[in-house]
Amino acid sequence: MYTKEIEAAAEHFKKLLAEQLERNENIKSVKDFTDYEALDTIVIGVCGGDGIGPIITKEAARVLEFLLKKDVEAGKIEFRVIDGLTIENRIAHMKAIPDDVLAELKKCHVILKGPTTTPQAGDGLPNIESANVAMRKALDLFANVRPVKVPEEGIDWTFFRENTEGAYAVGSKGVHVTDELAMDFVVTTTEGTQRVAKLAYDYAKRNGKDRVSIIQKANVIKTTDGKFLNLCREIGKEYPDIITDEWYIDIMTAKLIDKKRRTDFKVFVLPNLYGDIITDEAAEFQGGVGTAGSANLGKQYAMFEAIHGSAPRMVKEGRAQYADPCSMLRAAVMLLSHIGRQEESDRLEKALDICMAPDAAMKITGRADGCTCEEFGNYVMQTLTSLQ
Repeated sequence: MYTKEIEAAAEHFKKLLAEQLERNENIKSVKDFTDYEALDTIVIGVCGGDGIGPIITKEAARVLEFLLKKDVEAGKIEFRVIDGLTIENRIAHMKAIPDDVLAELKKCHVILKGPTTTPQAGDGLPNIESANVAMRKALDLFANVRPVKVPEEGIDWTFFRENTEGAYAVGSKGVHVTDELAMDFVVTTTEGTQRVAKLAYDYAKRNGKDRVSIIQKANVIKTTDGKFLNLCREIGKEYPDIITDEWYIDIMTAKLIDKKRRTDFKVFVLPNLYGDIITDEAAEFQGGVGTAGSANLGKQYAMFEAIHGSAPRMVKEGRAQYADPCSMLRAAVMLLSHIGRQEESDRLEKALDICMAPDAAMKITGRADGCTCEEFGNYVMQTLTSLQ
């Protein structure tokens, strides 16, 4: 019974195994991180995406160009606009990232990327993989780093989410075994886990953080989450001055809202899906996902983006010009730090703290009762000037 269906599913699974084993060998072959100080010119790709993406990305790039004007004039930094990551173009090519767009992205060292629309079941669009997921895999951006800070609440969290494996690794390649049974797959590799764990512990050590929390569900997802937990434990032993604790993802979502416990947490390392969910919860503490940016780090490339989606409804309702660029501006803070422009990064972060404060002179609401995205960008640059 079901012999043909099982054989077809097994054949599909064999192909996935071959792909993942090849990927594992490829990620082991790259040893060193890019040395930005050694580059004659750092190329920053500006990729707007779709929906509100082009608007908020353009504003973040404008602020970056303002901050880096001297470096641009000296030829030390170059900005390149890369189009073609709209949902329409991706559907036209039936690829998460069209080949010509990916080729242009690979010519850049770092990428400032706007939100992109991801088709989902029932929306009538083709089954195209998330552009974010595809980019993370194509450029091997293995660590998604998301900071959340609310000083008045004692919150100072940094999340290191494994970015290329877990439940998202082959998320568009599940199999319908029969009309009544569908299965997806979770991927965990030794190299993939060790490198994100090491990045998290290194960050904690460099920044004086005394705790790293390993988040997983190894009591139920025993094989893949169990492997992730055990490997992170082993990395933790290399850092005896840092406390390592372990939490299941379900209880951690509760502890983040526990006022008595949440200030204990400093640095988190966790698999892909859990990281995606819990960082959205965490962002709510500092004003929502519209206020949070993220870094996607690899050894050769890095990409910086907002953590929210493309908000097509804002475009449909004619409100796109009022989109909040703060998430992209927070991402720009991390981009500047990553390429060794720490002074500019600190200035922008301080300016955003002023411009996003409850008593700020200008408000952005997403509607006509607040300022436009461009007006807010001007406000940020005026604030930057006053901080010189």
